[in-house]
Amino acid sequence: MSRRPAVAAESAPVLITETEALAALCARLRTETFVTVDTEFMRERTYWPELCLVQLASDTEVALVDTLAPGLDLAPLGELLADPAVTKVFHAARQDVEIFLLKFDAVPTPLFDTQVAAMVAGYGDQVSYDGLCRSLAGTQIDKAHRFSDWSARPLSAAQMAYAAADVTHLRKIYRALDAKLRREGRLAWVAEEMAALAEPATYRLDPESAWERLRPRTGNRRFLGVLKCLAAWREREAQRINIPRQRLVKDETLLEIAATMPETIADLSRARGISEGFAKGRSGTGLLAAVKAGKDLPDEALPEAPKDRAGPPASPALVALLKVLLAAKSEEHHVAPRLLASSDDLDRLAAGDGAEVPAMHGWRRDVFGEAALALKTGRLALGVDGKRVKLIPAG
Repeated sequence: MSRRPAVAAESAPVLITETEALAALCARLRTETFVTVDTEFMRERTYWPELCLVQLASDTEVALVDTLAPGLDLAPLGELLADPAVTKVFHAARQDVEIFLLKFDAVPTPLFDTQVAAMVAGYGDQVSYDGLCRSLAGTQIDKAHRFSDWSARPLSAAQMAYAAADVTHLRKIYRALDAKLRREGRLAWVAEEMAALAEPATYRLDPESAWERLRPRTGNRRFLGVLKCLAAWREREAQRINIPRQRLVKDETLLEIAATMPETIADLSRARGISEGFAKGRSGTGLLAAVKAGKDLPDEALPEAPKDRAGPPASPALVALLKVLLAAKSEEHHVAPRLLASSDDLDRLAAGDGAEVPAMHGWRRDVFGEAALALKTGRLALGVDGKRVKLIPAG
């Protein structure tokens, strides 16, 4: 399929509410080399996001797809998102990609996240869209409608203008970042990050592993077994009734229940955040059943504490040294520190040489991970040269 060259002319944003118009739009967009994409959705009161609007832009047109329009078939959009010849450009793509995965059972491919790319290109940690608009597109965006009720209809002209801006300036940002990364030979770094974003498992939380997100600081396996059952119950129940998991039962409440292991409604109602009415209802019954299931697990079925969180904590002094090294490497390579290693990564690296963290794989290992190991084993020292940290090979 031929690709149309970029041209300067651009039509005004169009609101798409009919399947035929959507199909025609997507057919045109599939002749492009890239399309910028954004979504507006509601999730504050639900577990599953409610998709309200999809914004799409090419060099010559901008369209707003009203996903709540009666009778609108989104299949043409799914085909566009799956077209391997068209790069789908997002900013901070995770929530958008999760929505499309739920809607079409597939991750958009290929995809490019300008927030991740900007971190690789040295624009800071989790740089915002409006920040990139100022620095790379030379414009300022109006954030007045950021928290609009996107499920209300009709959409106002101001809402549509705001939504369109989310994809129009993104084109210039994408081109600027792509050119910079090509010059610096870092497109492969971004490709590694995109591979993780393109993996469906990134977005699909297994209820049986939900307990790990609570980051329990204990090696007590019985506690962990009860917590695992409680977290799995909460995930499935939140999905069933479609409310946010934290609104159903807060994390700290789950941890308290796992520690106290209540057996009766009266015991359960004493936990923080659990009312007597809740304890007597279906949810209370489910919680008590989950506690019992965890207590009844045979020893061999109890979960193990994450290896990197077992044993004595890391030396605060060593963690501090790794933070200095991280800052130095970030400055040297003009890449966001957070993209190289998180605070948790540093804690885990300090606690053990075999820590399975992103910093020890791929381009991160080349830039930071090997130096971190060298620092830990005394093969690298830190000094000061004027106003900069200096890395000194030792031994």
